[in-house]
This record gives sequence, C-alpha cells and structure tokens, in this order.
Amino acid sequence: MSLTMNITPPADLPEFLPGWVWLVGAGPGDPGLLTLHGVNALAQADVIVYDALVDERILSMAKPEAERIYAGKRGGKPSPKQQDISDRLVELAKDGKRVLRLKGGDPFVFGRGGEEALTLVDAEVPFRIVPGITAGIGGMAYAGIPATHRDCNSAVTFVTGHSMTGEVPDNMDWKALANGAPVLIFYMAIKHIGRIVDKLIEAGRPSDEPVGFIMAATTENQKVVTCTLETAVETAEQIKPPAIVCVGPVVGLREQLNWMSKVAELSASEAAE
Repeated sequence: MSLTMNITPPADLPEFLPGWVWLVGAGPGDPGLLTLHGVNALAQADVIVYDALVDERILSMAKPEAERIYAGKRGGKPSPKQQDISDRLVELAKDGKRVLRLKGGDPFVFGRGGEEALTLVDAEVPFRIVPGITAGIGGMAYAGIPATHRDCNSAVTFVTGHSMTGEVPDNMDWKALANGAPVLIFYMAIKHIGRIVDKLIEAGRPSDEPVGFIMAATTENQKVVTCTLETAVETAEQIKPPAIVCVGPVVGLREQLNWMSKVAELSASEAAE
C-alpha cells in the first residue's frame, strides 16, 4: 500500500545563509525520523558533510547540485581525523558555502558535535544546531523497549562504551554508574562488552538482570536480541555494530511492546493477498 501525502512545511522555517554551518542530527536510521528542520537544511545546503550511518534516502532529499563529502568513522576502518573534519567545516564556510554537517542520531549525544561547534566558535563561523533523535531513544522505541516506564525506572543513564582512545573509559565510576539508575543505555559497547559486563556485576548489578541488544536500530536490518548480564558476552557474538545495549528492567517489556513484529506480520499478510 502506498500513500500520497501533500504536506506543506511551515513557511517560517529558517533561511540557511551563506557562510553558516548547520550541525544537523539525521536520526538513528529511518528517514522518517528526520526533523522538518533537517529537511529544510537539506533543501538549501551547498555542501553536505555526512557520517557513515546517514541513510542514502536522506541524502537524496538534497538539491541535486549540492556537493557531498563523506566523513564517516567506522571502528577498525580508515577514518578521517576529527580535527580534519572540523577544520574542513571552517574552510567551506569561509568560502561562503552553506555547510550542512549531517550526523547520525543527535549531534550532541556521543556525536562529537560539541567538538565541531567549538572549532566553529574559535574560527568565528556562525552555526545552528538541529537536534536529532538519538538511537538510545529512537532505537529503543523501535525495539519495543521504552527508555523509561513508571513501574521500572525514574532515571536513565546514557553511557559510551569506549573513550577517545578506543578503550573502555578509564575515568568511569562503575559503582556510582551501576547504582545511579535502574536503566543503562550503552553506545558503541559491543567491542568491550565483556569488560563492561564484568564491571557492572562487580559493582553490584545482578547477573540475571535483563539486557537488550539492538543492532542497526530503526532500519530494515534491525535485529533485537535479549538475554541477561550473565549471558550477554555470549549473546553479543550474534551482534555487529552499530548497536545499542540496554541494561535494566524495561527490557522485559519488549515481549508485550514489540510493535514492529506486528507491522511485519501485517505487511506479510497484505503481500500474500
């Protein structure tokens, strides 16, 4: 079934001026999760500096003459240095371009958007921040796992699975982390899941606590696997990055809230008719 929609964006969306950089969150994968501000930026940008996880369908919304510059970072593969990316944004803006820095998820949630914005501040380049839906919220929702639920948690903590060195952050207070919130959502944690699990159990998290792995969140390749902390290392062998790891009681709600499986069943039924 296809739908034809006639949607007129608000007339007062901001103008993308020459010499400006917009740092825009593209969301976790599904193009439908892009904001109207993001669509507006794509329609006006002269050059798009984009990340590895930005869907091609999002890039296709740009005007045909817009230049595209790939700046993706993938673990274990040759990647541009962060400072080089930031300096390139300055250079393009100084050339009078409308520069769209398109980042997966949200620019300010483990997206290094803050580093890029500070470089722009130092270079006196004007910029705008356009938030995006981060995978720790959107990916969880697509997996049928709410980040918060009144019966489970009144706090949630977002954690990076590796530091700038590529290792587990060495400045982490694991005792405080383990006891600070019932729900922990880890980004970029698959590589070091064994050490993370050991640290959490040593800090007091129960070994039978529910864990959810969400791979390729919100995309057609999404895969969700649940287990416990005790079996998480073995289960992680089924998972390839990019993936979100959720630890906490909300994972148990997936059995009831797995709405995407219902959508898939309906689509399969319609296709068979």
